[in-house]
Amino acid sequence: MRRRIVFLGSPAAAAMVLEALYAAGHEIALVVTRPDARRGRGSSTVPTEVKKWALDHDLEVTDDLGRVGELADGDTLGVVVAFGRIIPEDLLVKMHMVNVHFSVLPRWRGAAPVERAILAGDDRTGVCIMDVEKGLDTGAVHATAETAIMDTDTTVSLTERLARMGAQLLLEALQGDLADPVAQTGEVTYAHKVEKSEYLIDWKASSVVIGRQVRALPALTLLNGKRLRVVECDVADDHDGQVSTEQPGRLDATGRVMCGTGSVTLHRVQPEGRSAMAFREWVNGSSVSFPVVLGD
Repeated sequence: MRRRIVFLGSPAAAAMVLEALYAAGHEIALVVTRPDARRGRGSSTVPTEVKKWALDHDLEVTDDLGRVGELADGDTLGVVVAFGRIIPEDLLVKMHMVNVHFSVLPRWRGAAPVERAILAGDDRTGVCIMDVEKGLDTGAVHATAETAIMDTDTTVSLTERLARMGAQLLLEALQGDLADPVAQTGEVTYAHKVEKSEYLIDWKASSVVIGRQVRALPALTLLNGKRLRVVECDVADDHDGQVSTEQPGRLDATGRVMCGTGSVTLHRVQPEGRSAMAFREWVNGSSVSFPVVLGD
């Protein structure tokens, strides 16, 4: 079954789903994405990954949601993937829309389901194909697939895997009539938008918590008043929660940082104003005298 689709999405994960729909032969009548945004310190703007893909494949693309209503004919389906904007209720009345959501609902409704799943230490997550309605991710579910969250998963790697799973699950769901979704059941949790204040590492926390933060977010610390991003680290045993006798944030020349319980070993870092690099490369090119205390 081939469908006529209006696609609404913005980031790279959404572009993966759009590509799958296009490759499967569905008619993409319109692509709606967020407006071009300014990146970095310059004045130039950059399109979303979805817009880039759509333009490369000669698809009509807009940031005007009003265009969606013009295509509502009872047969056209709206597909939403990480759109990043609220869809007005009047459009939902005109057009049936389904959302590819990166969690197993009702756990992690909201803006940042992948980040929140990693931060919470969940061992599993998944993807749902759900009806879009007025409530925040409250719609009935057409299909679900699950995957384990590995200790090596980052927000990037897990989002890519869920996007691939979601694309396949959506294609399978579109073979049916989308007529009998199942209401969500279970405990509801909310994946609130990640605030920049959550990027800052508190070295008094456990090594396990800090390791999750590094995998989920652009985790930052301070050294001599300048930002140092921790890009990749290993988590050492937190000694069953036993509080460390060494100062939290103490970093030695091997990359080991003491935490409130346990420690982490830094493998990749990104000094302020520079690209990410191996910890050893940073040490060799810096004037830092070890040990130092991070967080100041």
